[in-house]
This record gives sequence, C-alpha cells and structure tokens, in this order.
Amino acid sequence: MDLSLRDLAERSGVSAPMLSQVERGETSPTMQVAARIASGLELRLSQLLRLDEDGAVTVVRRDERRKGPAAVGGHSYEILSPPLPGQRAELSRHTLAPGATTGGPGDAPVHEPGSRETAVVESGTVILACDDRRFELTEGDCVTFDADLPHHFENPGSRAAVLLAVVSAGLRRS
Repeated sequence: MDLSLRDLAERSGVSAPMLSQVERGETSPTMQVAARIASGLELRLSQLLRLDEDGAVTVVRRDERRKGPAAVGGHSYEILSPPLPGQRAELSRHTLAPGATTGGPGDAPVHEPGSRETAVVESGTVILACDDRRFELTEGDCVTFDADLPHHFENPGSRAAVLLAVVSAGLRRS
C-alpha cells in the first residue's frame, strides 16, 4: 500500500500532523488513535502493533530453549516459548527427580497477581500443593489453578516426572 500522509489522514480520520509525530516517534498514539490508524492501513490493531516483528510465527528449536538454573534439589526446567514483547503466557517444561519439588511449602508466590497456571503431566506422578490442598496427578492429567497462590509440585515417585506448564497473566475470576 503506497499512501501519502494526507491519504492516510483522510482514510483514518487522524490529522496529518499527528500521523507525522507518531511516525517520527515524537508521540505515542492512544489506543483509539492507533485503532484508527490501523483501520486506515486496512490492518487489525494487533497487526499494526507487531509491524516491527519478524513475522507471525516464531519457532524455538530444542537447542534454543532458555534453561533455568542448574538443577536445584532435583528440579530443572526450560522455557519453551519465545520471549516476545507483550506476550502474556509462557510455556515451560519441568523435570523432577524422585523426591524433588519445584519450591517449598510456604514459599512466596513467584507469579504476578492474577496469573493462572495450567500444567499437564507428561510422565510420572506429581503432587500439586496449592492453597493448603494436595492433588495427585498422573501421566496425562491436567490441572489449572491461580498461580499467585502459594504452590509447588512434588515428585513422590521412584522415577523422574516431567510436566509442561503454561503460566498466563491476567485477572483471575472473582
């Protein structure tokens, strides 16, 4: 699309001087103005906000995963999702040696207020301790909980347990 500033101003209803200031980085548009600019460019607002990214698909190869600290107390993890700006969810893979935990009872929550966590057990058995309750989960089981509450996973078994977890930010239900 080859538009002049005046063409875009006419199509979007945003003044040419304002468009010029936004283009030069002198001001940041409100969401309403950004939505009007997106409409004038025949884009969705989400597309406009991602114009400086390399594309709509990001692949993280096995050897590109971000590793957590070296296994502490038999717990190791890696982040599977890419670190994209504005991303509101993170996927991680946790391995727990027999008897290991992801934290300890009474630890402060590590996730921001309003976060949710969904975990699926890939192999083995784990116990989720959350909000003074305990839930046994076996291979294939999935659980969702308010991740800003004190919680941890334990491996009570005699072999390693692996779980995948998605932590998403946002407001939890009331």
